[in-house]
Amino acid sequence: MASIADGTYAPGTQLPNEASLLSTFGISRTTLQKTVQNLISRGLIEIRRGKGTFVSQPRLTQELTELSGFVEDMRMHGRHPTARLIGKQVENASDPVAHKLSLEPGAPVVHIQRIRIADGTPLSFDETWLPKDIGEKIIENDLEVEPIFSLLEQKYDTPLIEAEYRLEAIAADKVVARALEIKAGSPIFLIERTSYSEQGRPIDYEKLYYRGDQIQFVTHLTRRKPHGR
Repeated sequence: MASIADGTYAPGTQLPNEASLLSTFGISRTTLQKTVQNLISRGLIEIRRGKGTFVSQPRLTQELTELSGFVEDMRMHGRHPTARLIGKQVENASDPVAHKLSLEPGAPVVHIQRIRIADGTPLSFDETWLPKDIGEKIIENDLEVEPIFSLLEQKYDTPLIEAEYRLEAIAADKVVARALEIKAGSPIFLIERTSYSEQGRPIDYEKLYYRGDQIQFVTHLTRRKPHGR
């Protein structure tokens, strides 16, 4: 615990295996296991399936004050953003998706699924739906490298200028938990976001699942001047 606090093991660093830790600290296996569980429960370390145990990154504080994408947000925090594409396909819009994109139910849409990663840590699992005429262009690009917002703005002359947000705290289901490398039932944030073009057309509907142990959201509010007592 002290080695994490004093920077011996910096955020993002993989911890030595069990045998090495037992030898280094001269403690029993039972004591080590209790210490590891304590550090996990405090959010100081995390187990990445198939990779090992790593020192957790400090929790990010993300302001909800402007419309921005994951890559922009992570770079602003000094993190290195990457992505892993899980799927991209044309499908018939469900009623909720059709409503968000102002389409008829069953209309063709493009559905994109990605894991968004910051400094090697899965931070969010993103599902994006786009109208077919726009989405088919987007999926021709390398979506592990090119941010969708940037493609819309710079390549397809379709800047997004405003969005509706809905933030909710939920428990991760098995699909999301697997993508984020956390246990099913872990607390996460769900952001539903619909982004609009200059003409007011809904272009991009997203469900963004963020790890609750890695990020917190803040906003700034002002009070309207009271008109009377």
